[in-house]
Amino acid sequence: MAAKKKTAKKLAFKTNEFVVYPSHGVGRITSVEEQEIAGATLELYVIDFEKDKMTLRVPTAKSESVGMRKLSDTPVVDQAMKTLKGRARVKRTMWSRRAQEYEAKINSGDLVSIAEVVRDLFRSDRQPEQSYSERQLYEAALDRMAREIAAVKKLDDAGAVAEIEEVLEATSRKAEKAAEKEMEEKAA
Repeated sequence: MAAKKKTAKKLAFKTNEFVVYPSHGVGRITSVEEQEIAGATLELYVIDFEKDKMTLRVPTAKSESVGMRKLSDTPVVDQAMKTLKGRARVKRTMWSRRAQEYEAKINSGDLVSIAEVVRDLFRSDRQPEQSYSERQLYEAALDRMAREIAAVKKLDDAGAVAEIEEVLEATSRKAEKAAEKEMEEKAA
């Protein structure tokens, strides 16, 4: 009887639904199972992160407190894409401090915060080379953002990356043209 009561409880997520786990990104719930752990029976979401070849089990009761959420809706995706068009904000603090902040934003699971990291760390081919750690953080943020956009827009990861980089390149070219025009005006 107690087992029936548990399954009657409304779950926040369904099987085969894509979800975002803050520190791992987009995964698909493959099943909901019960396991006995330390003498207690727990109901768990089984989440598959196919690209990472990883499976995660999250207690259904803890899913909200760990920050697990549904995929972003279209307005949030649009806001994230708009964020990419903004001016890069690079603080003049030590790199180690900025790297920690970027890492925290990536692991927050918030699509707009991740877009800020992508925007701030993007370098066009015409800009100076990034350090190894900058490149690693940029690629982690780009991958996390692309996976969620791909799941929302039903694209493949490469298509989502192309869409993001297209926006970044266009914004970079526009900023360079504005800077050139400003230099010409100052010279005249």
